[in-house]
Amino acid sequence: MKAGNILGNVCIPWKPTPPPRLPPPLSTFRCFSASPSSSSLKTKMKPKRDWAADWISNNDDTVRSFPIFVGGASLLAVLVNRAVTGIAPVADASSSQSRADLLTLGLAVTNMLTGLVWLTIRPKSISVVNPQGVECWFICSHLPDFVFSELLWAWESLSGVTRCRSLVVVYDCRCILQIGVAAESVNNEALAVDAAKLMQGSLYQAAIKSASQSYLANLSLYPGRSELPFLPLNTQAVILQPLADKGIVIIGGDTIRGFTSSDQAWITLIGEKLDASLAKYVTNEL
Repeated sequence: MKAGNILGNVCIPWKPTPPPRLPPPLSTFRCFSASPSSSSLKTKMKPKRDWAADWISNNDDTVRSFPIFVGGASLLAVLVNRAVTGIAPVADASSSQSRADLLTLGLAVTNMLTGLVWLTIRPKSISVVNPQGVECWFICSHLPDFVFSELLWAWESLSGVTRCRSLVVVYDCRCILQIGVAAESVNNEALAVDAAKLMQGSLYQAAIKSASQSYLANLSLYPGRSELPFLPLNTQAVILQPLADKGIVIIGGDTIRGFTSSDQAWITLIGEKLDASLAKYVTNEL
């Protein structure tokens, strides 16, 4: 009995364990959009305008003649200063004022000459030229459907987003595509591409040897222009994209330096894609 009383009077500490926290019901969750609002997005993406650059571009003649005004005003200020202060008109090497005036005169004349140079030398404006020739649409009839669609896709892509106006593809010693504007022959038809003669030229050989794209930004400055008689006479720029060692893609543009670095990189990828398709066609044919 005593043992039972003793055990009954002893207090054993007990701390209950709290139940695990359950996630709140789905109705209590709130959905937040990860993308910013349209107004803030427009504010962030809106390009900042350079007011100084805009003003200079809109007042080009005034900016170019500004050194002349500064030089003339400086020259007039030196003459007025010598007349007002009573300094002898003859320069004296021992006088600090005369030495300062000579230095000012030299800077004034330099500013005036700079303004004259700026007014004389102006950058040549680059404009789009309408190719002189006839429309051509030649695709080799023996090509399978997948190659045919690849070639049409390349033409539509290049002519749609770049300054490409003529496209020629030579592969395996023959011209398989000539599309766009071509030079006019004696019969008032498109001048056909002589693949054998083209492959013997220096432009083709250099492109194949380098295995990299060749960009003739101003075609009129290159003597190899005569190797591309099938292009319009006033073609402004040309890109030569080799297709491994089997052929080449020739792209004619209507603007000097009209193909950007992004266009050139994209044309390289298109050339690799065409090379893969044409190589598969040639393998299957053999």
